[in-house]
Parts: sequence; C-alpha cells; structure tokens
Amino acid sequence: MPKLERLSISLEEPLLKKLAALVKESGYRNRSEYIRDLVRSRLVSRQWEKDEEALGTVTLVYNHNSRKLSSKLTGLQHHHHHAILATTHVHLSHDICAEMIMIRGKAGDIRQIADQMRQQKGVLHVELSMSSTGEKLA
Repeated sequence: MPKLERLSISLEEPLLKKLAALVKESGYRNRSEYIRDLVRSRLVSRQWEKDEEALGTVTLVYNHNSRKLSSKLTGLQHHHHHAILATTHVHLSHDICAEMIMIRGKAGDIRQIADQMRQQKGVLHVELSMSSTGEKLA
C-alpha cells in the first residue's frame, strides 16, 4: 500500500456540514475514505471522457420472445468478442430476460456496443455502468 500523505483543506462551514452529512449518509467511517472515493470516481470519469482503456458493464432487460432478438444480441457479442469479458443471463419471468455483459476497451467503443444493443427491437432497457481497469487509480 502506498504511503499516506496528510493534507489540509479549507471549506466554508455550510459546505463542511454538507460533507459531514454525505459521509454519514454514505456509511463511511471518516471523511478521508469518502474523499478518496470521490477522487477515484472523478479519475474514472476522466478516463471515459478521454476515451481511454476502461471497463464497462452493460445491463440489458429484454423480451426474449421478440423476433430474432436473442440471436441479434449474441451476434453483437460475437462481433465484439475481443472486448467482451463475461456475460451473465438470467430469466426474470416467462418472457423477460436480463443480461449483464462486462466489456473492456476504449470508453467510446464500450458506449458504441451498449448503443447497438439498446437499438434492438425488443430491448426494454439498457444501462451502462462505467468503471476502470484500475491501472490508473492507484
């Protein structure tokens, strides 16, 4: 683990009270842990803004009865086989399925794959969760 450095920051009292409330509501043990996670979150956002190597999880909810939809979604995954790391498929009901697809690649490419899945007829919802490979967070 890297050496910890101490720093001092100045905040207006109302902002400090809001920070304390955020820390408490989020269940953090202290402000330092909360602020470290804020910094990491911003670093991940910048990786996505700069179209750097990233990790994304696409969550799809769809009606598997839609004509050829399962085949189209599988085809998209095979087309991007170099980026797809893992897929989990679950049955939510008799007609509705969900898939979580973990993708590694340039942030823009991950967004494009998610958009291609979103555009398929029968897909009810797509959510892209942006993350990092972790290499630039330490």
